[in-house]
Amino acid sequence: MCALRSLRPFHVSPYLLAPVLAALLVLAQAPAYAQGAQAAPSVAATAPASATTNPTGNGADQAKSDQAESDQTKSAPQVASTPNKSLTDRAIDAVKQVTKSAGDIFSRVPCLPPKGDINPVGTLPHVAAKLAAGQPVVIVAFGSSSTQGYGTTAPEFTYPNRLAAQLRRHYPAAEITVINSGRGGEDAPEMTKRLQSSVIDAHPDLVIWQVGTNAVLRNLDPDDTARMVEEGLARIQAAGSDVVLVDLQYSPRITEHPESASKMVRLLGRVAQLHHIGIFPRFEVMRDWHERQALPIDSFVTADGLHMNDWGYACFAQLLGDDIIRSVGQIKLGVNVPAVVRTYWPM
Repeated sequence: MCALRSLRPFHVSPYLLAPVLAALLVLAQAPAYAQGAQAAPSVAATAPASATTNPTGNGADQAKSDQAESDQTKSAPQVASTPNKSLTDRAIDAVKQVTKSAGDIFSRVPCLPPKGDINPVGTLPHVAAKLAAGQPVVIVAFGSSSTQGYGTTAPEFTYPNRLAAQLRRHYPAAEITVINSGRGGEDAPEMTKRLQSSVIDAHPDLVIWQVGTNAVLRNLDPDDTARMVEEGLARIQAAGSDVVLVDLQYSPRITEHPESASKMVRLLGRVAQLHHIGIFPRFEVMRDWHERQALPIDSFVTADGLHMNDWGYACFAQLLGDDIIRSVGQIKLGVNVPAVVRTYWPM
């Protein structure tokens, strides 16, 4: 493990600070504006219209998920400031938020694929054929709080919204809908109960199923989890959808359980192989960021030691989107590449 290091501190650009200060000087004569609900619409409005967004603070992947979700019902931090903040502090907060929203999140830390060999995820015939033809596409992101977006600072920074934006840029003629069906604190037992209503009833072309993290935190039997995932995959495939599994995140809360985490990763890979679907090996990708690309843990994981931050979700979405785009290219060339268990082999 490399030592934890911090990223460079934020720098305020004068040309951004001036207009914000001017606006806040006017606002200073009126009562301080409210937090939370009043600030959220302006942020959420920038999210892709056809992507379903969820509040980013409705639960975390924790062993005691019921209590955790009741404690985390507040939305992500907003620009709106409290009345006791000075005018200068409010201006700096506003500039930071503007810069974060408008700037390229990879400007200081680029998103690079793992340094090991790269193998194709295999073709995704349903979604790839539709994207290649410019037809409407529905993608369901199914999972727990890291699908829902816990740890992001705004709805548009969740991985489903990042993925939707990337695919829309690449296929401007296609109508692309990415439905965020993540719920904090859940794992296979809860997900299978809502599989029909949250996934199959949407008739998706592609299902991205993130699973297994909470099973490790809650000390669930990995074999039982794998069995439930296998049954769920059979139902999804019978409905005619492509599927990509997403395994655990590599973060301190998970690496505290090395045996359970390793077994869960191995079993999910085996299930994917049995069903001839691709798997995005998030655990190995994130470990590669830290161990081989020398990124500090706190550059892609939040202070809770579990969830990804804005950069982590953005890079995850970018690499996953690259796989989907590669699959579309294979369909255009008439190539049918069988799905492999690993997208990347960074070890």
